[in-house]
Amino acid sequence: MSELTFEQMLEESLKTIHTGEVVEGTVIDVKPEEIVLNIGYKSDGILTRSEYTNEAGVDLTTVVKVGDTMEVKVLKVNDGEGQVVLTYKRLAADRGNKRIEEAYNNKEVLTATVAQVLEGGLSVVVDEVRIFIPASLVSDSYEKDLSKYAGQEIQFVVTEYNPKRRRYIGDRRQLVAAKKAELQKELFEKIKEGDVVEGTVKNVTDFGAFIDLGGADGLLHISEMSWGRVEHPKKVFKVGDKLDVLVKEITGNKIALSLKFDDANPWKDAAEKYAVGMEVTGKVARMTDFGAFVELEAGVDALLHVSQISKDHIEKPSDVLKVGDEITAKVVDFNEADKKISLSVKAMYAPEAKEEDDADVASVDIDAVIAEDAE
Repeated sequence: MSELTFEQMLEESLKTIHTGEVVEGTVIDVKPEEIVLNIGYKSDGILTRSEYTNEAGVDLTTVVKVGDTMEVKVLKVNDGEGQVVLTYKRLAADRGNKRIEEAYNNKEVLTATVAQVLEGGLSVVVDEVRIFIPASLVSDSYEKDLSKYAGQEIQFVVTEYNPKRRRYIGDRRQLVAAKKAELQKELFEKIKEGDVVEGTVKNVTDFGAFIDLGGADGLLHISEMSWGRVEHPKKVFKVGDKLDVLVKEITGNKIALSLKFDDANPWKDAAEKYAVGMEVTGKVARMTDFGAFVELEAGVDALLHVSQISKDHIEKPSDVLKVGDEITAKVVDFNEADKKISLSVKAMYAPEAKEEDDADVASVDIDAVIAEDAE
């Protein structure tokens, strides 16, 4: 029996490998676009950038170094030049498929960073497996612009797993809805009417603002934004504003809010400030054919009847007044229960005609005037 040559003994000491086999190798050289591994075979293994990751433009010298060990899969035993072609990303994808399958079957909540914002949704990568989250499953409400999610870490569950078609669908919406339901339950258990709570302006409309209370939204109607007059909610609030609001009413899962706190109620000491006979100054806020409403302070308006504007006869208030005019007049009637104040300019100059003037004022249905003006 002839003795084996050194080359033959060396070759027999080296393992054999097959296409598709998973082997462990040691990095012996690394370039920006290529990794060379010693896999215990007669030829070294070559791992190109495109077989390392799907991410474009990665400099491989920044992710591995000489001496590192890694598991790879054999793509070709001989690429025609005697080199073994390896892949890392496909092995990771195989293992990732198994990971995603387990998560799908167990309804596990996964966490991943949004890799790409697409026109129809978000793309995330878990263990080299790309999962698509449609726009309709990103949140529990429609979001036109998904760009805010770029690079953000999100949680989701896999609701469709189809490796043959490489179709993996994620759902974030059900987690968001479940979390909101939990927070809503906690919120309604701890708040009650009369409480003052902190909230954040979520949306502003023509009729009011929706305030996020941390579990549920409450409506701050325009009529509850101030004791004074609010021209438009958007002139007072913007999305993101934080404010303390009063829980005015809770009906089912609806919460009505208010900023009209009792300690700031301008009518609290109005009886002293606007007693009958006192001279007061205010600005014309609005007018009707019957008279002008004068704002004495935010939240306190008084009616200056057309018959009380001047000693001379006036057909309608707009003949002599306009909105914004400053008026000094005498209080001739104060009704605290109904929060009504009547003024007279004429009474300042002709006190002897007071009884006749009061009769003129009394003949007007002030509630009707206010209602007509509000329309």
